Amino acid sequence: MAINENKTIYNSLYMSKELLKIYNNLINYTRNKELYISLNRKDNFSDRLTLFLLHFSFFLKNYKNEENKIFLQKIYDFNFRQLELSIREIGYGDQSINKKMKDYINLFHSMVSEIHFWDKLSRDEKINKFSYFLSDFNEIIHLLDYFEEFNDDLSKKTLNSYIKSVSNQ
Repeated sequence: MAINENKTIYNSLYMSKELLKIYNNLINYTRNKELYISLNRKDNFSDRLTLFLLHFSFFLKNYKNEENKIFLQKIYDFNFRQLELSIREIGYGDQSINKKMKDYINLFHSMVSEIHFWDKLSRDEKINKFSYFLSDFNEIIHLLDYFEEFNDDLSKKTLNSYIKSVSNQ
């Protein structure tokens, strides 16, 4: 095998490992039990997925720029591939998976669109936007405060520093 081929394989494996760490970090945020205290029923896959997509939306909002464009596309592709695998593990058939993935991708793009100008919105406008995505949660204000802090934390880091912090976990 040529040196360039070995380097390509190494870079591909390293990239996959890095993408998996970012995905797992977003999943870990979603597993925070505090996020579910205002849910008026036992949480389920759909609730967790909605919160995952919100985390990912804020992630993209904070790091989207021309310099990060290619890498963020890889993260996007990887995350949605992982979500598709999760849906398959639950036991949905191929047709159901395609419909579910289309619904989740549309939901995600709607979230990204709604939080694009997040920092310029009033608190009431933010609550209204969250109420749309989190209709089964009683206390949206609790979630709003959480995501405000999450957004603030992300805004203090560059994408590279975020990746390094995730890689060191």
